[in-house]
Amino acid sequence: MKKTMKPVTVSLLAMSLLSACGNNSGSNAATDDGGNAASGKKVEIEFFQNKTEAKATFDKLVAQFNAANPDIVVSQINPPDAETVLKTRAAKQDLPDVIGLGATDTYKTLSASGLFEDFTGDPLVSSIQPAYVKMLNDLTGSSELNGIPFSANASGVIYNKAMFKEAGVAVPTTWDEFIAAAQKFKDSGKYAFYLTLKDSWTSLTPFNSLEPSILGTDYFKKRTEGSVTFKDSFREIAEKQLKLTEFAQKDIFGKGYNDGNTAFAKGESAMYLQGVWAIPEIMKANPSLELGVFPFPATNDPAKNKVISGVDTLLTISKDSKHKEEAKKFVEFLLQPENVTAYITEQKAFPAVKGVTQDDPAMDGFKEAFTSGKLADFADHYIPGAMKVDTIIQSFLNSKDIDAYLKQLDTEWDKVANRK
Repeated sequence: MKKTMKPVTVSLLAMSLLSACGNNSGSNAATDDGGNAASGKKVEIEFFQNKTEAKATFDKLVAQFNAANPDIVVSQINPPDAETVLKTRAAKQDLPDVIGLGATDTYKTLSASGLFEDFTGDPLVSSIQPAYVKMLNDLTGSSELNGIPFSANASGVIYNKAMFKEAGVAVPTTWDEFIAAAQKFKDSGKYAFYLTLKDSWTSLTPFNSLEPSILGTDYFKKRTEGSVTFKDSFREIAEKQLKLTEFAQKDIFGKGYNDGNTAFAKGESAMYLQGVWAIPEIMKANPSLELGVFPFPATNDPAKNKVISGVDTLLTISKDSKHKEEAKKFVEFLLQPENVTAYITEQKAFPAVKGVTQDDPAMDGFKEAFTSGKLADFADHYIPGAMKVDTIIQSFLNSKDIDAYLKQLDTEWDKVANRK
């Protein structure tokens, strides 16, 4: 998915109140004003999801479900800044019936507050790839499963095959090869990368590729325990973040995500440091473009370099939903293999459901990693949203002051930890 900025978290007081609130778990479709199946009224289900680029795809699936279930009406809600809206609704005890959300700090926070159904042991989970179930449990630090993985994304490097062929550049598998390729494009008067730091969230894509391969996401558990600091551990990551800026266009802070999609589609750079969520927009701008993907070569050991893949969309149900039976029926519908296939085909995503495959040739560069398990979760999923790490990185790439950057990461991490 397009990675969005993490919103300001709901206050601890509000979340504590929510955790203490009683749930209407005994409610059902025949007892309330959102629709009454027993009286012949249609049951109305609100489906809230946070991916603006997936709205049209979900609209199609919702229409299919509604046509097949005349007693139920599902309405999709997809507001701007969706995670902030969701947290606001949580504070008002007004969560939607069905929620589609990424495995982010927002999910972790709301899950910990007891707002979502527990799917531990649910038969639906048996159809899900265990690696993605584990990612959710690792993220929350709980054995309780409060969401069902639906789709996964993948992040690395998108590249222009024609430009690589013309320059005689092979797909790099190590950091040194990566920088040598970038230098070759620069020497020929072309941009190796197109950076879009006007939108701070785009700074996370290279960061998320560097950290798991160099340190591993277990690092953040150690940071929580206080056994490590960013100052002592993150210098290599910081140096490599800065290095990438040497091979991009001059106005990296004047261009945003949409600009980058269009520019790469037009051949203005040989590589684009984005995830597969950008590919549909790129192909809209240039349907004839021949592009490919490869794992970001963060280190000089190819065995350590991973494709970054996390739960892009999970499906969950509000504990306070008055129509849990109908809500679960909709979730079951979305998880059917043919519907997952339709979704990942349009969204260039990867399935979390067993037996479904992503067959787009453009994704071939990631297939070996998925087959061998050389995957890692997004590093920023383990960083408190209140830190606003994307804006910290954006500021660092502008100032180029590594010492100040590492100090700020430690300071902001400790500030959030001390508020808990």
